[in-house]
Amino acid sequence: MASIFRRLLSRRTLATAGVTVIAGTAGGYYYLNSGPSYPTSTAQTRRPPPPWTPPSRQQMLDALKASGTPRLRKVGDEQGDADGHQEFDLLIVGGGATGAGVAVDAASRGLKVALVERDDFSAGTSSKSTKLVHGGVRYLQKAIFELDYEQYKLVNEALHERRIFLHTAPYLSFMLPIMLPVYKYWQVPYYWAGCKLYDILAGKENMESSYLMSKGKALEVFPMLKQDGLVGAIVYYDGQHNDSRMNVALIMTAVQQGAVVANHVEVTELQKNDEGKLVGARVRDNLTGKEWNVRAKGIVNATGPFTDTLLSMDNPSHTPIVQPSSGVHITLPNYYSPRTMGLLDPATSDGRVIFFLPWQGNTIAGTTDARCTVSREPRPAEEDIQWVLEEVRRYLSPDIKVRRGDVLSAWAGIRPLVRNPGASSTEGLVRNHMLHVSESGLLTIAGGKWTTYRKMAEEAVDEAVKVFGLQGTVRSGCVTENVRLVGSDGWTRNMFIGLIQRYGLATDVAKYLSDNYGDRAWTVCALASPTGETWPRHGIRLSPQYPYIEAEVRYAVRHEYAQTATDFLARRARLAFLNAQAALDALPRVVEIMGEEMNWSPKRRGKELRDAARFLESMGLAPGAEGAVVIPKSAMGWGEWTWATMKGDFGVLGLGGPSGTKAQDWSVYSRARFEAGEVDTLRAAFLARSSTSGPAASDLEKGKDGSKAVAAPRLEKAKLREVLDDVPGYEKISGRAVEYVLNEAGFDKQSEFEFDEFVEICGELKEVTLRPVNQRVKIERRRIPVEKSGGGV
Repeated sequence: MASIFRRLLSRRTLATAGVTVIAGTAGGYYYLNSGPSYPTSTAQTRRPPPPWTPPSRQQMLDALKASGTPRLRKVGDEQGDADGHQEFDLLIVGGGATGAGVAVDAASRGLKVALVERDDFSAGTSSKSTKLVHGGVRYLQKAIFELDYEQYKLVNEALHERRIFLHTAPYLSFMLPIMLPVYKYWQVPYYWAGCKLYDILAGKENMESSYLMSKGKALEVFPMLKQDGLVGAIVYYDGQHNDSRMNVALIMTAVQQGAVVANHVEVTELQKNDEGKLVGARVRDNLTGKEWNVRAKGIVNATGPFTDTLLSMDNPSHTPIVQPSSGVHITLPNYYSPRTMGLLDPATSDGRVIFFLPWQGNTIAGTTDARCTVSREPRPAEEDIQWVLEEVRRYLSPDIKVRRGDVLSAWAGIRPLVRNPGASSTEGLVRNHMLHVSESGLLTIAGGKWTTYRKMAEEAVDEAVKVFGLQGTVRSGCVTENVRLVGSDGWTRNMFIGLIQRYGLATDVAKYLSDNYGDRAWTVCALASPTGETWPRHGIRLSPQYPYIEAEVRYAVRHEYAQTATDFLARRARLAFLNAQAALDALPRVVEIMGEEMNWSPKRRGKELRDAARFLESMGLAPGAEGAVVIPKSAMGWGEWTWATMKGDFGVLGLGGPSGTKAQDWSVYSRARFEAGEVDTLRAAFLARSSTSGPAASDLEKGKDGSKAVAAPRLEKAKLREVLDDVPGYEKISGRAVEYVLNEAGFDKQSEFEFDEFVEICGELKEVTLRPVNQRVKIERRRIPVEKSGGGV
């Protein structure tokens, strides 16, 4: 036995073990970090890429109409069908992430592709996601603890797609460190091991290795974090992107590959031959009301939450397969989180994961799960907004007042959880995505998430080629792993410096344009008007708080098929998602520019103002909000219109709030607790009913000359109601709300209040009036397992 120990502890054995450990560690480090953190650019020079102007929307509509118009068929002509129509190989219905991905994949294989979208590209769920490109840390947890191989495959596939995602659209997506704060010591090895396994599973496609962070370092990086009980933090890496701009880039790439696309075109009827097989569709331009036929060998249903609508159009006896769930996100000011670090709460009060992420200069938090019905413009429930705020409060320092008024926008996306109609009735919701071909030949692709859109599209096109007999038409298999999206080829991380040097842009504007348009930012800047200032020289802003400029509106109309003001404010620029009030303020100028570009009549401009304002309501805009809106003084045209508040011929643009509710009743939406001059009004009302009798020692204050002490005025608790009745806007606050606030603020035991305490009470009352304490509305929240949720909307 002694000889064995001597051999084990010999210098040679220890040296061999040491070298093995060092080699293994170095090899593992290389394996996890060998992939480039940032894709290399294909740009060879600092010059802008050649300009590219896509076909106009009218040209696209003409191409769609041509497919349904009989023409003289020539000998050897293989473009038309038996009746001489110029039919498409595929007609894709739906312009979200899935539909756009299918269009890129099919067009890049050489197929003749048409895509129609009832609203705007990414108008639904695809623009209302959590903005993450991720493999799914929680999926991996489920795979391990439940020994679920399907979960493992889902994570493995998503991690592979994450790397492709960041490679094909490098300017729209990037890696983001996400912190998991740890408040129990036993969680440290548990979370660390899980994140390391996540890294190992990604392998060479890993972004950066996860790491352990001490309590002090965690608070240094994320000073807003609650430090009581904090042990440390684990940081892992996932991807983040600008979802609707990614969707638009996919659409434009499909166009570049030869696809015909049209937004605001709705399918009204599916057309079948005598054998009951689909041969095309009847469509309507929702902007003009005109209808025509589109002929296609195959139709792909990629309508997301509206999947059942098209399936029912195909078969009226169809059993619905979509089980919609509402996911609510909110946008908060940028001071709620660091600019380069996100936060993940892995165990909320109801079992879901909630993300707290920096995005586009602000902070977004979400998401929820609640039963809902499918609608075109879902609205976030106030109860869901409050739930997200409560979860945020759990992780932030107590000296940060997380207020409802800090919610700059809120949106609800419909998560299209689906059940495969071909599966047995005992099977649950599909974990990833579903492919189904109906008897008529309608190919449905549904479910999934943003990260795996490309893989979903590949499988859908593979199936379409087989089902619709397109083997002799395609020129290759799937090539989308290497198809870089429009704007990627000439982009580098330092391109914004060239924009500044050439056009004299503000730094934040140049960085924003570079990161959201890629090498197309040069074209945007070419449309920018001079500011008339010494610096910046170009780039007139639409909102002083954000880097969006007027040139983007013209670019969106000319190069990205923006047809309405909402198309621009919500999908081309993201102002509606970042700050609904700022979007309302920018709305008139956006309508004016788009009106110039598309020659809108005064009546159309007025309609755009109303429609966009109503849309902003669904983005959390406060009822009764006011903004600068153009009002006609006469019928002489746009040139005679003046700027005014929301009064006059167009009314309040639908922002009236609940019946009988005045605008000031909803002032709690304001980021500031009090309006200008309101504190002075409160002071006057306070002093009118306060007294200085019987001051406590702490209430003695020195006069301005320092010669004597004076008693601070105090208000008796019995007179609090009288003072509130004297202040406009507080007279209708219920006694129960006052009692609730006094208890919450810890003032219920006091018989008197100082002015600062009175102001705090009034501020709390302004927030409580938004969600009355005497009636808590409970929304049934679905406990949907995270592995079946698509990882967020």
